[in-house]
Amino acid sequence: MNLTSGVILSLAYILGLLSTGVAWGGIVVLIVGCGAAIALPKLWKGKFSSRIWIAAGVVGLAASLYFQMRVPQPGTHDISRLLENATQKQEVTVSGQVTETPRLNRSGKAQIWLEVSRVDRATQSETIAPDQVRGKLYVTVPLLQATGVTQGQEIAIAGVLYKPKPASNPGGFDFQKYLARDGCFTGLRGRTIEGLHPNDRWGWWMIRQKIIRSQIDWLGSPEGQLVSSMVLGSRVVDLPFDIKDQFTRVGLSHALAASGFQVSLILSVVLALLNRFSTTVQVIAGVTALLIFLGLTGLEPSVLRAVIMGFGLLIGLANKRSVKPLGGLLLAAIILLIFNPMWIWDLGFQLSFLATLGLQVTSPSLVKSLDWLPSVFTSMIAVPIAAYIWTLPLQLYSFGVLSPYSIPVNVIVTPLISIISIGGVISAFLALISPIAGSASAWLLHYPTYAMLAIIDFFYKLPGNSIAVGTISAFLMIILYGLICLPLLRPKLQPYSWAIGLAAVALVFIPAGYVKANSLQITLLATLRDPILVIQDHGRIALVNSGDESTASSTVLPFLQKEGVNQLDWAIATLSNETTNAGWSALLDQIPTKSFYQLANLNTAENATIAQTVQTHQGRYLPFSIGQIMKMHSTSVALVNSKPEMVQFQIGEQNWLWLKDVPKKQQTELLSNPALQNNQVLWWSGKAIQSEMLDRLKPNVAIAYSNQVDPETVAQLEKRGVQFYSLGRDGAMRWTPQTKFEKTSGSDEKDALPI
Repeated sequence: MNLTSGVILSLAYILGLLSTGVAWGGIVVLIVGCGAAIALPKLWKGKFSSRIWIAAGVVGLAASLYFQMRVPQPGTHDISRLLENATQKQEVTVSGQVTETPRLNRSGKAQIWLEVSRVDRATQSETIAPDQVRGKLYVTVPLLQATGVTQGQEIAIAGVLYKPKPASNPGGFDFQKYLARDGCFTGLRGRTIEGLHPNDRWGWWMIRQKIIRSQIDWLGSPEGQLVSSMVLGSRVVDLPFDIKDQFTRVGLSHALAASGFQVSLILSVVLALLNRFSTTVQVIAGVTALLIFLGLTGLEPSVLRAVIMGFGLLIGLANKRSVKPLGGLLLAAIILLIFNPMWIWDLGFQLSFLATLGLQVTSPSLVKSLDWLPSVFTSMIAVPIAAYIWTLPLQLYSFGVLSPYSIPVNVIVTPLISIISIGGVISAFLALISPIAGSASAWLLHYPTYAMLAIIDFFYKLPGNSIAVGTISAFLMIILYGLICLPLLRPKLQPYSWAIGLAAVALVFIPAGYVKANSLQITLLATLRDPILVIQDHGRIALVNSGDESTASSTVLPFLQKEGVNQLDWAIATLSNETTNAGWSALLDQIPTKSFYQLANLNTAENATIAQTVQTHQGRYLPFSIGQIMKMHSTSVALVNSKPEMVQFQIGEQNWLWLKDVPKKQQTELLSNPALQNNQVLWWSGKAIQSEMLDRLKPNVAIAYSNQVDPETVAQLEKRGVQFYSLGRDGAMRWTPQTKFEKTSGSDEKDALPI
């Protein structure tokens, strides 16, 4: 088999894994291979035989079957078998071994991965003995409880066992899928950790902690964590989340990921220091250095990719042969995807390979086009542009957000990244010899790290540091990558790359802009407590309520970004307390509003922070009074009662009524309110509603926004033939004039092609 045939079969294997995103994808790849076997030999006579294309189709089909075989499934004695359904929870004490160093999550709790060896509970399972329970468990515990817990320890944790939930909102985080890809199907909300004894087992975590502590000792926080993250990767370092978020929003998250830059740096230093020694010594030292780096950073796809390519470079050095970068990249991909085919859908894996591919195929042509600049600047500019071009379509598909300052920020901080990374590696090496020497050498990086944080903070605070364009379809993403490849496949088109770029921009913005300007869509987001509604009316956006800070950041903000929303026309707060005010503040810092309406009878002193945030972004802070009607294109909103709160929405030709918790006594008093009549949709908390009030309302559709719904009220609704939805059960709902109501969880299109 020649080199070309190997490339075709390798690409067929990757295509076969990608085909698992669609139904019968492997069969489609086989059919395409057979079709190519018939057509292509006639077009390119003598270049490709029919057999290689048939073999490619078979390899693609085999890859799709191999993927299905490797999909993690809970075993017979898996801990998830103790829970009969998704809503069941159990008080248990779980014993097992800690498999990773505990990390801090956004809620301020410690996150622990546990390999289960025993489960004790009040009612033991009849089929699984306590000491036979196995499986991987995701645990969160109070931070103080996790003090002293290290990788490899045997511990027991008391808490509540639960099954992780899938995404219930568009753009929401699919916690269930995230854990399942790592072979974990159960979570534990831990309260206390028992049986904690000193861990005397040697592990890479000991060296890692020694390096991190040494670098933080004299540098302090967050500079020390930043240096450690740039050397070891943020996955094994608890870098403050506000710093991580700043790096992400300005397009510098790759600087915190251990990958190719660190590998190339390590090899360069090792080979330079051992330049006078034989090739054998250089290769052995290089391999040893890469293995140590891999042990410290962990088996992350991006790190493994870089290490495998580093091994390829060392093999070429030993054989005194040059290594083809594209061939090395393809070989690394095949090795990793055979080791774990699930990584084909890992976003970090995809971005790492696409960025590296961009550096190899696009960066050289960019360097040539920038030859009018001093040579020291050409690669500094070409490298971030090439990586940005190749990762942008996937980012738009996954997040719908772009960072306009990404390229200038990367160009400006590249020298600082090099200085900090080189100094960090030297500091880490010295820390293993002497912690004081490691701390002293890390202290020398104070000014570079301070300067880098200051630059990132400056760009982060600039207006428009990230722009939501809305998520694109998988089909459009493929077209964009086709346009990127066009000048590479047809070199004659390279002078017209600017026109190809304009065509790509037009494909992203024009169809999406047309749809937004000519559509009406209402989305009711599923939350545990608060009613949240988004109105998209012919290009204008209104948001009713934000929820608490966690809901605003993890549910509302991702949804708005995926819909391409950068500013709200209205923001309406029908609820006001300390938690919802924190939610509004977090949301409005990212997506400002032109007008913010709050119920007039609320204490304005409690809302001073929101008023200040709104006015900082040149918005208006206004009361929401009884009888006041706010109109957009096809919708209007009116407050029809204040105690209890009742808000009426006129959406097209329909009337929707939002009803807060209403005690039975007040329900009787409200029967005479004319706003209860002629409402096609009832949106309420799920609490009990009297039969007389339902007779007065006569809705066609009733939607409860809380998890707990009064069963008697549901029975009354069903008796009257009312279509009933529970957002806690059904997930988010979407209404359009064409489709009416439809369920739309976080896995609508993205589950069909889970890139």
